[in-house]
Amino acid sequence: MNVLLIGSGGRESALAWKISQSPLLKKLYAAPGNPGIKNIAENLPVKVSDFEAIVSTIKEKQIDLVVVGPEIPLIDGLTDKILSESPKTLVVGPKKDGAQLEGSKDFAKQFMFRHNIPTAKYKTFKKETYSQAVDFLKTLNPPYVLKADGPAAGKGVIIENDFSIACKELEEMFSGKFGKSSSEVVIEEFLSGIELSVFVLTDGNGGYVILPEAKDYKRIGENDEGLNTGGMGSISPVPFAKQEFMQKIEEKIIKPTINGLLEEKIDYKGFIFFGLINVEGEPFVIEYNVRMGDPETESVMLRIDSDLLQLMKFAAEGNLKGQKIEISQKTAATVVLASGGYPEAYKKGLEISGLDKVCGAEVFHAGTKLLGEKLVTDGGRVLTVSSLGADINSALEKSLTEIKKISFQDSYFRRDIGKDLLKYV
Repeated sequence: MNVLLIGSGGRESALAWKISQSPLLKKLYAAPGNPGIKNIAENLPVKVSDFEAIVSTIKEKQIDLVVVGPEIPLIDGLTDKILSESPKTLVVGPKKDGAQLEGSKDFAKQFMFRHNIPTAKYKTFKKETYSQAVDFLKTLNPPYVLKADGPAAGKGVIIENDFSIACKELEEMFSGKFGKSSSEVVIEEFLSGIELSVFVLTDGNGGYVILPEAKDYKRIGENDEGLNTGGMGSISPVPFAKQEFMQKIEEKIIKPTINGLLEEKIDYKGFIFFGLINVEGEPFVIEYNVRMGDPETESVMLRIDSDLLQLMKFAAEGNLKGQKIEISQKTAATVVLASGGYPEAYKKGLEISGLDKVCGAEVFHAGTKLLGEKLVTDGGRVLTVSSLGADINSALEKSLTEIKKISFQDSYFRRDIGKDLLKYV
C-alpha cells in the first residue's frame, strides 16, 4: 500500500515509525513530515491546510490510504474533501461531523449527555451572556474550569481557584485570549482525581480495538508545577488502570460513544482519544479528541505489537469487528526535550547534536528542521525520547540516560515523568 501521513509533529513521527514496520507498506509519504520522518518516508512540501494539494498528491502518488495526524484539518473537513474527490481512497480520520467531538466542546458535552456518558456538569456561554456565566460560576465550588469551545492546541483550558480571577479570565477569553476558539466558553464543575488517556481505533460500523492507555504530563515543571504545555512526557501503561477499571471505561464510556455515533449516523473511521479522569474508582470523560495524543503516541506506539497499518486499513474499510490487537506487557516512558523558555518565548534555529549517540531508545522529532545538512530547533517541543523497560523506573531511566546525550542551547526536560504513578504499582 502507498500511504500518505498528514502532519509534522512528534505524534506523526511515532506513527510513521510504526507504519514503516508493516509488511503491507509499499511506500510511505508524509505531508509535510519532518527531518525525523525523512529517514523512513518521502517528505512532500505540502501544508496540512492545503486540501487541493493533498488531493492532487493522492492522485499523483496513487495513495491507497491516508492517515490524518492533527485535528485541525479533520475539523476543517479534509476527510470529506478526500472522499468526495477520490472516493476509493481509504482515510483514517473522521469526517467533519465526527470531528465536532473535538472541534466543539459544547457539541461533545451535549453528545455525552444524550448518551449518558459520565462527565462533569456544564453550561456554555457567549460574550453576550457574560452575566449569566458569572451567575453559573457562583453555583460551583472552586476550582473553576473554563474551556474554549473550539480547538486551542491543548491550551484552551483555565483552572482557577479564585472567583474574581476566574471572572477576569472569562472576560479575556470572550475578548479573544484564544482567538475564535473562545468566542464560546464551556464552564464545568471541577472533577478531582487523576487523569489518563485512552485510545480507540474504530471503523464506523461498531467495530473497534482499544490501544494501550497512557498518562501525559502537561506542566512545564517537575512535580506538575508551572505553566501548561502541549505535554512534557508520557507513560504507558497506567498502573491504576487495572482490568476492572478498564472494563468500566469500556462499558460506561467507549461502547456508549461508539453506539452514539452509530445512532446519530456519524460515519466515524479513525482514532478517538478519551481524555479521562479517575474519580474514586469511577471514570469520567473530560474531553474527546479525534486523533491520537501527543506525546502519548510516542509511548503507545512502542507497546503495539500488532501490524498497525493492517488495523488502520480494516478501520478505514469498515471491517474492524473481530480483529485483535497485541500489546506488549512492557512499560514505555517518553520524555520531551524542549527549548528553554517554552511554553513562553523561546529561540529557534539552535543547532542540535548528539542524536547519533542515542542507543536503544527511539527519538521522535517534534520541532526540528534542516538548514542544509544542519539539524536545528524549530519549535517549543523539539524531540522526544521513548524507551521500553520492565517497569516505570527502568523505562524512565533509559529515556533519561539517552536524552542527556542530545544537546542544544538551553534545552530542558523533566526527570520525574511517571514518578507519581509508582504508588499504584
